[in-house]
Amino acid sequence: MKKIYFACSIRGGRNDAPLYKELVEFLKTKSIVLTEIFADGKLTSNGMDKSDSEIHSTDMNWIHEADAVIAEVTNPSLGVGYEIGKAEALGKPVLALFRSIDGKKLSAMIAGSPETETLTYETVDNAKEDIVKFIKSLEN
Repeated sequence: MKKIYFACSIRGGRNDAPLYKELVEFLKTKSIVLTEIFADGKLTSNGMDKSDSEIHSTDMNWIHEADAVIAEVTNPSLGVGYEIGKAEALGKPVLALFRSIDGKKLSAMIAGSPETETLTYETVDNAKEDIVKFIKSLEN
């Protein structure tokens, strides 16, 4: 099974935490999720109970260990953008999932990146279909 770094907003806001949890639970049936803690409903916008430097070190180790990154990018997050950039620099495949909802716009830096596959979805089932296709592409 492939190791996946699932990226999502933490300090940028946890309003989508139930969505992240559902996506991670699904992703765990298809892969090893290194960052399942990010989908924990108990995790607040304060993040993990670690120093900023410990969080950076832990997350970077996970990105290095991962075979690919899947990022839910609907809620803007500086950290997620940073993680995507680092993953791209390391040559890791990246899937950015953006939910089509009123008032939300995806950063041009993500949408326009040739190294990141960006897919827009309307329902969680659509996102799950995109995840399945992405994981299958990793096996080729």
